[in-house]
Amino acid sequence: MDERPKDNWTNGDLYEDYMGRWSRYVAREFINWLSLSAGGEWLDVGCGTGALSQTVLDLAKPASIKGIDRSEGFVEFARERVGDERVRFEVEDAETITDANESFDAVVSGLVLNFIPNPERAFAGMTRVTRSGGVVAVYVWDYAEGMQFIRHFFEAAIALDPKAVEHDEGPRFPICRPDALRQLFESTGLRNVEVRPIEVPTVFRDFDDYWNPFLAGVGPAPAYAMSLSEEHRAALRERIRAGLPYNSDGSISLSARAWAARGIR
Repeated sequence: MDERPKDNWTNGDLYEDYMGRWSRYVAREFINWLSLSAGGEWLDVGCGTGALSQTVLDLAKPASIKGIDRSEGFVEFARERVGDERVRFEVEDAETITDANESFDAVVSGLVLNFIPNPERAFAGMTRVTRSGGVVAVYVWDYAEGMQFIRHFFEAAIALDPKAVEHDEGPRFPICRPDALRQLFESTGLRNVEVRPIEVPTVFRDFDDYWNPFLAGVGPAPAYAMSLSEEHRAALRERIRAGLPYNSDGSISLSARAWAARGIR
C-alpha cells in the first residue's frame, strides 16, 4: 500500500460497535476519579457520540455541558442519543475553540487528543477556556501496549505485511503515553498534574463479535482492513482468528487500557 488510509470518523452507530461500547466503561472510571463538585459548567472537546457527556450527566450533576466535535455525523448521533436540556452539541474544531477565556469549570476530552492534527494547540485552547482553579482532564487509549484487541489485529497485519506498521496506532500516536501526557499538561502551566491508567475488560461473545466491527471502516484499524483486497483481508482474518485466546464457550476475554491525566489551572 502506497498511501495510509484516512481515519474515518463519520458514523456514530458503527463507532459504537467498534469502540464506543468499551469507551463508556472508561468514561465512568474517569469521571469518578475527577470527583468534581456538582453544578459546574463543562466543555467536552471531541465529544464524538456523546458517551463522555452522558457520563458527566449521570455522575457529576453538572449545570451545563457543551460538547464539540468536527464530525457532523457524530454530533448528530450525540444530539439524538443524549436527550437532556443541560447539554448542547456543536460542530466545532478542537483546535479553534470559540468560547471566551475562563468559560468553564471543567474541560475534558476522551479518546480524541491523538487524532487532532495539532494536539498542543488544542490543549492550549482547552486550558485557555478553563476558569482559574478549574480542571483540565483527558484520557487516551494506550495503543502501544494496553489495547489488546487492537494489538492482536496489528501484530497479525504486520506479520502478513511489514508495511502495515505505518498504520499501527502505537507508533502513530506517541502522545498516548503517560510521560508525554504529563509533559503536555505541565507545559501549559497546569498545577497538581496526575496521570493514571484505567483498565477495562473487553469481552467478545465470539470471533464474529470481535471481527465484524473491523469491517465498518470507522477508525484506523478498520480503515486499514477495508483498504485490503478481499483475499488479503481474509488472510488477515484467519491469522487473527488463530491467535486469539478463546474461553470454553467461544468467547474472547481481553482488556483495554487508557491513560488519564488531570491538572488544575
